[in-house]
Amino acid sequence: MVDRFLRSLPFDRRLWREDVAGSRAYARALSAAGVLSPAETAAIDAGLEGIAAALEGGAPLAQEGEDVHMTIEGLLTERIGPLGGKLHTGRSRNDQVATDLRLYVRQAGAQVLEALDRLSGALRARAAEHIGTVMPGYTHTQRAQPVLLAHHLLAYFEMLRRDRGRLEDALERTEVMPLGAGALAGSGFPIDRQQLARELAFNAASANSLDAVSDRDFVLELLAALSIVMIHLSRLAGEIVLWTSAEFGFAELPDSLASGSSMMPNKKNACAAELVRAKSGRVTGALVAMLMVLKGLPLAYNRDLQEDKEGLFDAVDTTLDSLAVAGILVQGLEFKVERMRAAAIEGNTLATEAADYLVRKGLPFRDAHRAVGSAVSYATGAGRPLEGLTLDELRRFSPLFEADVFEHLTLEQALRARAVYGGTAPARVEEALADAEA
Repeated sequence: MVDRFLRSLPFDRRLWREDVAGSRAYARALSAAGVLSPAETAAIDAGLEGIAAALEGGAPLAQEGEDVHMTIEGLLTERIGPLGGKLHTGRSRNDQVATDLRLYVRQAGAQVLEALDRLSGALRARAAEHIGTVMPGYTHTQRAQPVLLAHHLLAYFEMLRRDRGRLEDALERTEVMPLGAGALAGSGFPIDRQQLARELAFNAASANSLDAVSDRDFVLELLAALSIVMIHLSRLAGEIVLWTSAEFGFAELPDSLASGSSMMPNKKNACAAELVRAKSGRVTGALVAMLMVLKGLPLAYNRDLQEDKEGLFDAVDTTLDSLAVAGILVQGLEFKVERMRAAAIEGNTLATEAADYLVRKGLPFRDAHRAVGSAVSYATGAGRPLEGLTLDELRRFSPLFEADVFEHLTLEQALRARAVYGGTAPARVEEALADAEA
């Protein structure tokens, strides 16, 4: 029972590529330090290369090892004999696993960046298709003011742009190499750690051996970045669920991207979007779990750090899958343009334009707000929209209303009026789209 509890091979086996890469570089460092002869180095390197080729070709990785490090070393010894035991000279599994994990985070982060770019491209493409499509913008889940659908989609593009920046920033701090730090105090052999860092394409070697083997900030930072990505995807997925509901009717998913009901023949459910929304909890849960592993953990390495992998691996896999599914959903959405336009003017969404009109006529905004609010109440009671009132009716609430007010109470004018940088005016959205494409 205890042996099974301690073993990490069932999950750290996926680090075998990183372990082989780090070991090949470390063998060369041992050679440069005079620990291995050129012939020994060549034999170890060939053995490791053979192991990698076999595993890439589908050969099974042994199941009985304690962890991936001892398993790879065992395979090497099987191939080249006792010489394989020399590879671990001056090295600990403590600095070895920290190096493997940084190499993994580097490639995982690169995959997430590519996936972010693909989803960003899908949002950008759909925004370009709908530069003239009007929809209601919301606050408090209540219709507020009209906006362009392209503007709404590009809001998610901006979220992903921030996600990319956060991830790149986190990956920058991952580029510090722990190998050569030993168990905690540094290697007892003259390893050129700066050269070793260059061989493994790290920006630098770690400056403190105690910190090197116990630091998992880079795992936390990746998990934090992934958690925010997933929160953004959850928001997007939540809107897809709302938009494809009968109550909204803003969009429809093709049958290939929707699910039916086992009982109700009429159902067409956005289940993929619902699962993306739900899976955000798995990723944020992995972040919280890792924070708790590190909380109060004394220096240097402790076996607690074995818990740094399963949540990380699952978070990376979940985020990559969710980004891919979100991209497919965005590409597949069929927007109901006329329904969105009709909804954009329902609920007196042009009231702010009427208030702004009065402000331009010289009325203080608070007084304009009060006057238009009263006009909206009157229009609602009469069963008509604000823009459906006559000029005489509007003038009951302010004598500043003139015939030209109706030129301002249109969707097109409401959009054009929002021409500040970052606004929903068509010209500004065109600029934002060009910037996104650049």
